[in-house]
Amino acid sequence: MEAKASASLGVILLLVVVIAEAAVSKGSFEDNFSIMWSENHFSTSKDGQIWYLSLDKETGCGFQTKQRYRFGWFSMKLKLVAGDSAGVVTAYYMCSENGAGPERDELDFEFLGNRTGQPFLIQTNVYKNGTGGREMRHMLWFDPTEDYHTYSILWNNHQIVFFVDRVPIRVFKNNGKENNFFPNEKPMYLFSSIWNADDWATRGGLEKTNWKLAPFVSSYKDFSVDGCQWKDPYPACVSTTAKNWWDQYSAWHLSDDQKKDYAWVQRNLVIYDYCNDSQRYPTLPEECSLSPWD
Repeated sequence: MEAKASASLGVILLLVVVIAEAAVSKGSFEDNFSIMWSENHFSTSKDGQIWYLSLDKETGCGFQTKQRYRFGWFSMKLKLVAGDSAGVVTAYYMCSENGAGPERDELDFEFLGNRTGQPFLIQTNVYKNGTGGREMRHMLWFDPTEDYHTYSILWNNHQIVFFVDRVPIRVFKNNGKENNFFPNEKPMYLFSSIWNADDWATRGGLEKTNWKLAPFVSSYKDFSVDGCQWKDPYPACVSTTAKNWWDQYSAWHLSDDQKKDYAWVQRNLVIYDYCNDSQRYPTLPEECSLSPWD
C-alpha cells in the first residue's frame, strides 16, 4: 500500500513539474509585461483589463513579456487605431532579443495604417538569425478598429501558423533539416508597440502621418499563452518526451476545417507573397517550395 502511494505521489509530482514548465498564462498586465519605452504613453482601463498604447509626434510606446518562450500558442485581442491612421504601425510580434539585434529570430504581425475608407492591411514576416524579407500582406475581412479581434501564433518545430480570429492566414513550414529560414532554436519574448513608419507603411510611404489627428491609440486585452517558459539551458517542456497539445502531431499540420479556411484566405485576401515575387527573388527561397497543406 505504501509503495502504491509513493508511486502515485511520484506521478503527481511529475505532472506538477510538466504543467509548471508548460505554463498557461493569463492575468494582469503587471503579471506578464514590462514597458519598453515611454511609460507616459501607456494607460489601462479602471479595472486594469484593457491596455492602451498611444503615439504622438514625440514618441510611441511598447511593452514586452517578462518571460521568454520556446514553442507554444500565443494570443492577444487588439483593437486598432480608429479613423485616418496612415503612416502608423501597430506591431504585435515575438523576438529573441530586446531590440532589433543583428542575429535575432522574429515572428511579426504588423498592422499597417490606412487612409479612411481604404482596405485594412496586415503584414506578417519571419526572421531567422537577423534575416527577414519573408513578407506576406493580407487584407482583413472586417474593420479592426470597431471591435477587438484575436491574433494568435502557433509555433512548434514543424510549422508556424499566424491566425486571425482562429482563421489561419499564413503557414510557414519547417523541412526537418538544419536550415537558414525556420526559427526554432532561440526562445522569444512577445512584444507589442505603436510607432510612426510613414516612410513605408502606407502605399510605400506616399501617405504621411497626419499629426493633427494624434494621439493615435491602439488597445489590447485577454493576453493568453500556452507555451514553454524558457529556463536555461533547456526546459523539459520542449524535450521529445513532453506532452503539450501545441507540439503534438495534430498541431504539426492544419486540420481539415483549417485547410478550408486557409484556402479561402489564399483566394480572397492575399495581396503580396514574397514567394511569388520573382523580380525580388529570381531564385525561389528554399522555404517557398514547402507545401503549407502537408
